[in-house]
Amino acid sequence: MVNSPSKPQNYDDIRAEIVSLLKAARSSAARNVNTIITATYWEIGRRIVTLEQSGEQRAEYGEQLIEKLARDLTRQFGRGFGRANLRQMRAFYRAWPEPQIRQTLSGEFAHTGDRGEIASNSAVLSNPSGRFPLPWSAYVRLLSVKGEEARSFYQTEALRLGWSVRQLDRQIGSQFYERFTLSKNKAAILASAEEAQNRDSMTTEEAIKDPFVLEFLDLKDEYSESDMEAALIQHLADFLLELGDDFAFVGRQRRLRIDDNWFRIDLIFFHRRLRCLVVVDVKVGKFSYADAGQMHMYLNYAREHWMKAGENPPVGLILCAEKGASEAHYALDNLPNKVLAAEYRTTLPDEQIIAAELDRSRLELENRRLRAE
Repeated sequence: MVNSPSKPQNYDDIRAEIVSLLKAARSSAARNVNTIITATYWEIGRRIVTLEQSGEQRAEYGEQLIEKLARDLTRQFGRGFGRANLRQMRAFYRAWPEPQIRQTLSGEFAHTGDRGEIASNSAVLSNPSGRFPLPWSAYVRLLSVKGEEARSFYQTEALRLGWSVRQLDRQIGSQFYERFTLSKNKAAILASAEEAQNRDSMTTEEAIKDPFVLEFLDLKDEYSESDMEAALIQHLADFLLELGDDFAFVGRQRRLRIDDNWFRIDLIFFHRRLRCLVVVDVKVGKFSYADAGQMHMYLNYAREHWMKAGENPPVGLILCAEKGASEAHYALDNLPNKVLAAEYRTTLPDEQIIAAELDRSRLELENRRLRAE
């Protein structure tokens, strides 16, 4: 019998040091990416405002500039540079026009030739954290706060307490600033915000997979929140494609942005006979009215942004994989007339057949997991 190699002396200490080093490096990388994104977007906003001020003094001129930039930048750099995002960059510069930021960044974003590229030795790329200590997603959330004093308060508290974006979002949503200004015991209000909120802490992986980071780097995002959900989505995609040649696969885990919120659609198909998109949302749990409301929001977005000329309105399919009681529901309320709704119902696969397949797939996956254990 071959003896296994003995563990070197002090191995545990060395391994712990390497683990700590890697965690710190990954965390630093995530912070640096976010900081560079924020500094870049601030500079884009500055240049848009500068160009607007040097152009015609008309509101239409600013919108035409945004429209042209959005079209050209999206063509060259992909997602993240649409009209809404560029307006946000412009608003970001206007909300944070501090002289020290303007002075440092104006010099640091050096130009090389006529192309206007950022110089590789620019200080903003090597050490921008002191100027923009929060990630871009936090500044996006702060931009929604009305009032300079309230915005400054939330920024100060986020820095003082190290709030994640989720924590910042919850404090703004709970009107923390308003409660603070009205309270007679302000120390108690501030103390309550200092309580640990570990459930909202953002991991390094989540920071890297922040939708704003993925947009900036033009990276694809195809991951699910759980292994079971990911496996169910894949099984159901295969099942729907096997039902016949009516379903054509369009996309999986498609992100969409509505205002400052991000959502992810599990599956998108095109139904050839109905000439419409089919939006599929998988829930590992019981069906609720909130699921229906979210689906209708998806359908409204799909109808406005994804529907092509000559196509019928999109239809939604909500799949709920609660243990022992799987359900499938079509969302047809968005259709313009009863005739079209009736055609959809007779053409689309029966909900009970899909629910049965959903239940079978879930049971098979659970048994496979148990056998692996």
